[in-house]
Amino acid sequence: MPYMLISTQIRLESGPTNVGDEFSDPAVMSYLGARKTTMLGNNFSEYHVDEPPRLVLDKLEKIGFRVLSMTGVGQTLVWCLHKETE
Repeated sequence: MPYMLISTQIRLESGPTNVGDEFSDPAVMSYLGARKTTMLGNNFSEYHVDEPPRLVLDKLEKIGFRVLSMTGVGQTLVWCLHKETE
């Protein structure tokens, strides 16, 4: 998948970081060391890592992802990344 969103809460810049949903590339999630969780009451799963977003962005850059945009939505920081397909 060439696009990816990562996010964190504004008060939690030191982690954890949300790195994907249940449809994310399992190989990328494994590379990041992400764990899949389902919050009580939700009917979907998310992948999380304990590292801050900066470290996650560094790791993703090493495998070819680059940041397209970043924004704040309420109390959440969100980065959109893209990886060129071969």
